[in-house]
Amino acid sequence: MSGDRLRLHGTNEREPESRMLVAGDLSVTLQDGNLRTLRFRGHEVLRAVAFLVRDKDWGTCSAGIADLRIEAAGQGFSVSYRARFMAPSGAHLDCTIMIAGTEKTVTFSADCVSGADFETARAGFVVLHPVIGVAGQPVTVRHGDGRVEHAHWPDQIEPWQPFKEISAITHQVAPGISAVTEFVGDIFEMEDQRNWTDGSYKTYVRPLALPWPYRVSKGEPFSQKVVIEIRAADDAAPAAAASGAITLHLAETNRRFPEIGIGLRPECLAQERAAVGVLQAIGARHLIAHFDPGAGHGLPALKGYGELAERSGLKVTLEVAVPCKRPLNEEMTELAALVREAGLALDTLFVCPAVDRQSTPPGSVWPDCPPLADVYAAARAAFPGVRLGGGMMSYFTELNRKPVPGDLIDYVSHCTNPIVHAADDLSVMQTFEALRFVVRSIRAIYGEKPYRIGPSTIAMRQNPYGSATKDNPSGGRIPMANVDARHNGQFGAAWTLAYAATVAMTGLEVLTLSTLAGSFGLVAGEGEAVAQGELRPLAHVLARLGALTGQAVHAVETSRPDAVLGLASKECLLLANITPEVQTVILPSLTHAVTLIGGDALPVAGQVSLPPYGCAEVAF
Repeated sequence: MSGDRLRLHGTNEREPESRMLVAGDLSVTLQDGNLRTLRFRGHEVLRAVAFLVRDKDWGTCSAGIADLRIEAAGQGFSVSYRARFMAPSGAHLDCTIMIAGTEKTVTFSADCVSGADFETARAGFVVLHPVIGVAGQPVTVRHGDGRVEHAHWPDQIEPWQPFKEISAITHQVAPGISAVTEFVGDIFEMEDQRNWTDGSYKTYVRPLALPWPYRVSKGEPFSQKVVIEIRAADDAAPAAAASGAITLHLAETNRRFPEIGIGLRPECLAQERAAVGVLQAIGARHLIAHFDPGAGHGLPALKGYGELAERSGLKVTLEVAVPCKRPLNEEMTELAALVREAGLALDTLFVCPAVDRQSTPPGSVWPDCPPLADVYAAARAAFPGVRLGGGMMSYFTELNRKPVPGDLIDYVSHCTNPIVHAADDLSVMQTFEALRFVVRSIRAIYGEKPYRIGPSTIAMRQNPYGSATKDNPSGGRIPMANVDARHNGQFGAAWTLAYAATVAMTGLEVLTLSTLAGSFGLVAGEGEAVAQGELRPLAHVLARLGALTGQAVHAVETSRPDAVLGLASKECLLLANITPEVQTVILPSLTHAVTLIGGDALPVAGQVSLPPYGCAEVAF
């Protein structure tokens, strides 16, 4: 079993144990003291209700739980425990937690006090509403002053808070079923978490316009509570059971599959030199070379990129964090001179002001930055004839909040990251629900402007929301970590294929889902499930994707997009199981061969059983 965990997740660490609590038609999962997946008659009501504490850099403070008591009998359940949240400074926040459930209500309360001044970006309740079946639908919001607002959930991703000063939210769960979620004890507001590829709308405590981080004073108690009430007609139908084999529907489109890009980083140059042969093996067409003068990158980095480009024969995009500290023409002219001296031939140049990598939350003052038109003009003057890209070196969130002038650039680009707010396996795989809306929103803003994504990986390469990413020496599942062991396992392969499947219909130019070497890369290090120096499982997926470059893409709809995602050409179908359970898929009638990607051939018998996080190639 330990070997299976390492092979699947890249780590032997287990996820926390969970327990389902049931009261009549209502069910909810208790995990780590918080509630996940609240359902009524099988319909998802809320994705989560959690009491969370963030440190000053928005990292999650772990909670030590004591005196846990669970009672579940008849038509109700109750949970109580004491939680101690530890800040990096060593200060602790102690909370008494009570959860009670009946057939149509759930109440979650917290009474807290700190033993020392506790610095935090947020301490309080977070409630997640799902987006599937909810986006664009009516919602009623009761505000703190008693005013009632009849509105709609955002469909296109809202860059700022859609609702503020919330005391209650009423939404339709399914025909004949609605839910009222009441918030008590502080000022709550909502953000559209699809900005960060979370599959949810998040209602949270303490408005972002207030200063953060802030201090919870020693010995000063506070209390909060969330109450959920289900209102259902007696004849409201239960959700259809998710059982049986998964069916597929394929349809031709006019889209073509993008080129596969691979990221390069100066600190990995020695490893990149050793692994350069992998680029041809996976069919990569493009190198995305990261360059940040503010981090000390200079001529040696550019020479290294030039060497890798010459040896591989691939096109190069230089991804530049523009310092904007001196006249822009001086900075760009000096960069162009270094590029020439390094002998680095550029296919495209992507520029982003260095300060724009950091998020500017609602209510914050925008940092000093030259007009983007001036940045782009200086780049074009210094690099005549080179295609120019703009957007954000960080994530869609920052691009949605500060759209770039699309008419001044040749393509738009951004990255995404699935572990900004939560890092458990289910949350990471649920990000594809939101990624569909991300690419739709980009097309709504920029039309058919050439579009690129990446480098996007499970681990976070840069933290726009704090001073640093989180170190993760134990290989745990932690938000904002600069290393994530799942990248190294079969989980990472499934995530990579599912990502490509989700954006395949977007008409991307280049899709970049890994670097060449290092913890974001394609080659295994010491202590992984595959031998050091061999290809990680996601490299085999990228090889299949690389073979599709330029081919017409067929849309693939599955009857369980929460379990299996896929993409196809006229010659093959690629499938990813994004769950820890075996999933059975009915195959198209023209199938003549099925192979696990990176594994063995499977029998063709009308259907295929995909192992946990398994990826398969179906040949027509």
